[in-house]
Amino acid sequence: METFFDLAQKRRSTRTFLDKPVPQEIQEKLKQIVLMSPSGHRANPWEFIFVEDKQSLETISTCKQAGAAFVKDAALAVIVIADTTKTDVWVEDCSIASAYLHLAAEDLGLGSCWVQIRKRAKESGESASEVLKKAFNIPENYEVLSVIAMGYKQEERKPFDLNRLQLDKIHKETF
Repeated sequence: METFFDLAQKRRSTRTFLDKPVPQEIQEKLKQIVLMSPSGHRANPWEFIFVEDKQSLETISTCKQAGAAFVKDAALAVIVIADTTKTDVWVEDCSIASAYLHLAAEDLGLGSCWVQIRKRAKESGESASEVLKKAFNIPENYEVLSVIAMGYKQEERKPFDLNRLQLDKIHKETF
């Protein structure tokens, strides 16, 4: 049985995917898992748009200046959005949900990579969030935090090397 430690060590960002769809049974598990992610005061400001359509994946891949091009080759992308009127900690809540998606993808045999949307823009200056809001009919009171691109890994990466842990970042009792 794989432990959480093993899962966390094994999960690495994946930007190259096989041309193979993610079965509906796995997508259903991803949906269940992400809806279990915690949120402050259980406000659940997050919502998720599951995207498989190749033209829509292409739209996501061009929503910002850099760092999203690989999405066009993913089998699945999940747009992580929040109703910003529900809580002032929507960024944190959506970040936790995004992390849940990463770990769930790994556990279910998929690779994944976070695409930062919040505070990112196209070359024209138009915000990546606004691009996606228009393309996916996202209401005005919502913001897009991230997109999690997923699919079957084209190649397996080595687990995180524990010898590279930055132990100097750990403090005890005080800084």
